[in-house]
Amino acid sequence: MMAPSALIPAPSERSDLREELNRALRAETLELHGRVPPQLEPVVHVESLRFIAALCERFEARRNELLSKREVYQRQIDGGTLPGFSAETEHVRRSSWSVAPPPEDLKDRRIEITGPTDRKMVINALNSGAQVFMADFEDSHAPAWKLTLEGQRNLYDAARGRMEHVSTEGKAYVLRSPHAVLMMRPRGWHLDEEGLSFGGESVPASLFDFGLFLHANASSLRSHGSGPYLYLPKLQSAEEAALWDDVLSFSEELLGLPRGSVRCTVLIETLPALFQMHEILHALQRRVLGLNFGRWDFLFSFIKTLRAHPDFILPDRARLTMDTPFMLAASRYLVRTCHEREAQAIGGMAADIPVRDDAELNVEAISRVRADKLRELDHGYDGTWVAHPGLVPVVARVFSVAPPLPTPSSPGHDPKVSDLIVLPPGGASESGVRADLNAAVQYLESWLRGVGAAAIHYRMEDTATAEICRTQLWQWLHLEVELSEGGKLTPERLSRLTDSEMQVVRREVGEERWTHGAFAQARSLLDELIAAPELEEFLTLRAGPYVDGSPLGLDT
Repeated sequence: MMAPSALIPAPSERSDLREELNRALRAETLELHGRVPPQLEPVVHVESLRFIAALCERFEARRNELLSKREVYQRQIDGGTLPGFSAETEHVRRSSWSVAPPPEDLKDRRIEITGPTDRKMVINALNSGAQVFMADFEDSHAPAWKLTLEGQRNLYDAARGRMEHVSTEGKAYVLRSPHAVLMMRPRGWHLDEEGLSFGGESVPASLFDFGLFLHANASSLRSHGSGPYLYLPKLQSAEEAALWDDVLSFSEELLGLPRGSVRCTVLIETLPALFQMHEILHALQRRVLGLNFGRWDFLFSFIKTLRAHPDFILPDRARLTMDTPFMLAASRYLVRTCHEREAQAIGGMAADIPVRDDAELNVEAISRVRADKLRELDHGYDGTWVAHPGLVPVVARVFSVAPPLPTPSSPGHDPKVSDLIVLPPGGASESGVRADLNAAVQYLESWLRGVGAAAIHYRMEDTATAEICRTQLWQWLHLEVELSEGGKLTPERLSRLTDSEMQVVRREVGEERWTHGAFAQARSLLDELIAAPELEEFLTLRAGPYVDGSPLGLDT
């Protein structure tokens, strides 16, 4: 491929490359809609955009077909069917096979830190002492065009081992060596990127995120002894995993990379995917490293998938811990599946973070994190996630006894569906409604301002938290759930509780933040999502156009 400088003129002063790029792409069906600052030229240029166009031309129709299959599946569940194992793929689950061994730099993944792609976070995470940093364009990323491109530029620098940052307070941050292995999580198949269109339609966000990252960084990462490593989110079927496998194979061929260069880990964060873990690993057998239990998105998917079933109304969110029987069963089944296929089993996120201003609360938070990781270690996980650099040494002490590679085991029988889908004890209450309203409004307000990872009540929250809250509230309202205090959750009662809880939020965040924040817009969007006659599949589909305060977040 030609170098970007051979395709685009380089005048001495430019504030936006968009017009130049669109002129160069005039004969093609690509069009940029968002501003592209000159400092993004190493990442966003004609050849990287043509690469994304090639991915769209080959795979977009198939992606759309699979999204349509999700709708058909959900209608079946709404009609009374329960998720379960497929008889058609039983041979995959029963036969003996294993995934490809991990590359040298990913053999030890005992501690992984995750977070958004802002520059300070990337430097701190890579310097944290964790074995892996997952740079996130999905649940902890507010997908404004400007923030997405800045994140790509930050990963461009990280892949080359050169990063510096000076905060507004004058504090300097410098990337050290050695540092954590870089992995990237693109957005899921369900999302589009409004800043770039192909054939008049917005490109799939997953192909946009992946395409820019791979095109810019594959060679550099390989030259440093690593490689382009991904986390694949929100999959619901082995067919969707097979699509990713074809995308990665096609990309390697197009860019002249050795086959199998792109390696991936799959997040099991949807209820349908829980019943296809063997099949998902098999579909990605040549390049998959393992599975991660995305516990909070899994809870969201549990509620969303079974939303029309009055027999599966979950209790207050505070009761939905990892000790909940169906969460324990899912966790153990994931580890067993991974080890049967010699794949790595990576544990999920404990939301608690260090509390700097209260020693007693800090001790309690650290104790909860330690207990959570001891549980995962007992389940047999090979590694786990943390959300804050301060937790790396805490969790490292727990996982220091874990073997660096999984111990293989023989294929077993499928667990009972009734163990994986079981209603925990307890019911809905007004305090549960208030807690959901509070967390959802605070997170959504943060997300609308472009902050995708938000510290709320001393916990690091991402989109999954808001998804659990608004989906639970939608189900309680539309199925007319009886609250423990007596009476059903009606629209009028919900409105009164929302009015009251908004005042609680106002006191918690303070008058200055309340006055200058986006709380009214957050409440309006939440009200709309909860009251909608049909449950919105993902709140990001409805709220996305308003992130970062401008239409489409395009910074035009």
